[in-house]
Amino acid sequence: MILDPFQYGLGAFSGGLVGFTLGLVGGGGSILAVPLMVYLVGVSSPHVAIGTSALAVAANAAAGLLNHARAGTVKWRCALMYAGAGVAGAFAGSTVGKAFDGQKLLFLFAIVMLVVGVLMLRGRGEVGNPGAQCNREKAPKVVGYGLGTGLFSGFFGIGGGFLIVPGLVASTGMPILNAIGSSLVAVTAFGLTTALNYAFSGLIDWPLAAVFILGGLVGSFGGALAAKKLSGTTGLLTTVFSVLIFIVAAYMLWKSAGAFFGTTLKA
Repeated sequence: MILDPFQYGLGAFSGGLVGFTLGLVGGGGSILAVPLMVYLVGVSSPHVAIGTSALAVAANAAAGLLNHARAGTVKWRCALMYAGAGVAGAFAGSTVGKAFDGQKLLFLFAIVMLVVGVLMLRGRGEVGNPGAQCNREKAPKVVGYGLGTGLFSGFFGIGGGFLIVPGLVASTGMPILNAIGSSLVAVTAFGLTTALNYAFSGLIDWPLAAVFILGGLVGSFGGALAAKKLSGTTGLLTTVFSVLIFIVAAYMLWKSAGAFFGTTLKA
């Protein structure tokens, strides 16, 4: 599928929007990548939108990982153990996702967005143990959580940070800040695995991915600056963003419900 210059411009804008929300409110912003590509940019194939967004999300996560690595907030042993198990899940999930009807996949994706919105509203209240380590005793739990979230991430072509962060906290007991930094290793690995799987089937628009990534880098910088100025209203920002997710999810459910239930809905 060939897009026109205006659509690529919308792709850069969409990437900037996703990057800005990630920088402003943290995890969850990448959930908007697929609906933006489908409904704003106009990518006709849901599978191409998923494959392209997976690559873009992986690139943006890698950029964020560099910042966390410099800050020393990444627990590398836990992160690599979690990501290693999740890569197998991401490959299996993305293989199943490619074979799934595109419009039905969008319907299920919208339901996932509703779950993301609820999880973001619940907030992050656990302090955690700064000295948490991934030893042999914790290894089965870490691997299990990694495999499960990788499968989910691969199927929907999303970073899955909203699941990976609580998964790391639950399986290791680490503080939320370490979980956020460490999760980016898994988000990068899962996104690349899914993107490569889709690329082998020709389901990535490479120019669109490039402009989306560039837009995301610019947007994340702006979002980070805005977050510093609005640091006292983080809870309000998260609530507003969650409401936005609910609205987008409702629109996706309406547009894709006909395909999921075997009927035709007119706009």
